[in-house]
Amino acid sequence: MADMTSMPSSTTVLIVGAGPSGLVAALSLLHHGFKDFVVVDAVEQGENTSRALVVHAATLEALDTIDCGEEIVAKGIKARSMNIRNRSSKLVSTNLSSLDKYTRHPYALVIPQNLTEYVLGEKFKGYGATVHRPCKVAFLKRNENDDHLTDVTFEDGKTITAKYVIGADGARSVVRRMAGIGFTDPKTGEKGDRVTNLTQMVLADIVYEGRDNNDLEFLTTVSPESFFLSIPMPNSFNELLGKNGQEVEGRIYRIGAGVPLVDGEIPHSPSKEYLQNLIDRFGPTILSSDASVNPN
Repeated sequence: MADMTSMPSSTTVLIVGAGPSGLVAALSLLHHGFKDFVVVDAVEQGENTSRALVVHAATLEALDTIDCGEEIVAKGIKARSMNIRNRSSKLVSTNLSSLDKYTRHPYALVIPQNLTEYVLGEKFKGYGATVHRPCKVAFLKRNENDDHLTDVTFEDGKTITAKYVIGADGARSVVRRMAGIGFTDPKTGEKGDRVTNLTQMVLADIVYEGRDNNDLEFLTTVSPESFFLSIPMPNSFNELLGKNGQEVEGRIYRIGAGVPLVDGEIPHSPSKEYLQNLIDRFGPTILSSDASVNPN
């Protein structure tokens, strides 16, 4: 990590955000021999959240072009099939292995975002490069003396001038908003802020109690009111947590569920009881705590 004091006053490319997208942008520049760039991120430490979970074939192919694909694949689980079901029975199955005619990655790679970020971050460090933290963008504007340059000012008042600014700062990108770039469907013009019964969702990494932790596959359950998913995490995720002092025994699963708006706001740190209630309502019956529907 590099602090604000070591940041130059100007650069050709400023990359805002050091998550997977920002790190890949930086690694791509380095792969092609370009080094006049700066990477900044708003948080003091990376790899601290894990939202995204699946990397698809086209993304892996793009990562292959900058020699990052193999390292990420080695850390994940290759999901070659996916089952979509209602609460009690299977509705449809997909077999991704049939994609082997079109890609060298005929699977969906299950790997948590913070593990992806860790792999990319280690490769980035291997080039001797650093991320400047914490650097939160306050605003940006055209340079007064050169319309081809942009002045980016951070919350502490420091400014850096760049020819290109890459907004890799997430779904609520400050860079995108301040640049006036819309977030709408290019075909329908529909904005990405409509309210539905899937407007809010909860994600959690858990270990199932009272059953064999290693026998559950990639599960997706749908219903008129919501959805539920349960995805086994790779063992490398346990290893990463162990490096950070969080030892976890047994298979970790990422679960997610849409929370109807009538339920109110999702707690900041949902309890085990809160999560089990969502599973009982929207998950498969084999995971229910209700003995009347799940005698096992």
